Amino acid sequence: MQKILIAAIAMMISVATFGQKEIVWFDVGLKAQYGFTGLFNSAIADSPTWDYAISNGYSFGGKVGINFGYNGLSIDVMSSSAKQEFEFVEDMDVRPTIDWKALDVYLLYRNAKNLGYFEIGPKISFISAVEGSNAGSEPLDIKENFNSNAISGVIGFGANVIGTEGAFSGILGLRFEYGFTDMVNEVGQEMAAPIGDPAIYAEDYSSSIPIFAGVVFELNWGVGAFAVAQCGGRPKFIMF
Repeated sequence: MQKILIAAIAMMISVATFGQKEIVWFDVGLKAQYGFTGLFNSAIADSPTWDYAISNGYSFGGKVGINFGYNGLSIDVMSSSAKQEFEFVEDMDVRPTIDWKALDVYLLYRNAKNLGYFEIGPKISFISAVEGSNAGSEPLDIKENFNSNAISGVIGFGANVIGTEGAFSGILGLRFEYGFTDMVNEVGQEMAAPIGDPAIYAEDYSSSIPIFAGVVFELNWGVGAFAVAQCGGRPKFIMF
């Protein structure tokens, strides 16, 4: 996954370098996404006494697109809310739940052609709050057990469902995210976060990484195009 992201960043630089004499166009948009969220920990997944429960989350925000023909760079800024619920096999009344909120910043290479798109790139999450609860108990602030940011890799694809490429469009797609960094910090490791059971780390410590898989919908408006004449004429900005 990391090699794919490095290749994607190299593609961004290549597109920016060779597109300077072509038309550069800009778009802005509103975005929302919803799907399955998680805090994957291999030690918990392999444990005979703990199970994962299906959990979900959502995000909303906006984007700015800088495009060179069919290729471009999409900068998304989204406010997210996610959670992961666990189940204790021997007592179903024990259900630790971790809820976290973050400001997510995406830097994505995007190829959009034939009313469809493919995107890939990194995401950094600035985690603002983490709460823990158990089977409906009052949530407790456990932010001190978690890092303030997390880095993930993102892959997505989709198609226009409203309008066409240009001034306005509505786009529906799928997005998959997999974390590269441990959300739990050194304090949390001593507390056996995220579920507080030291037995799961009897053999070796395992990182807890955020994941997401779901649908994303965006409404895009074309702002305008900046044309740089190859013959040496003056550049012009044309509003859509």
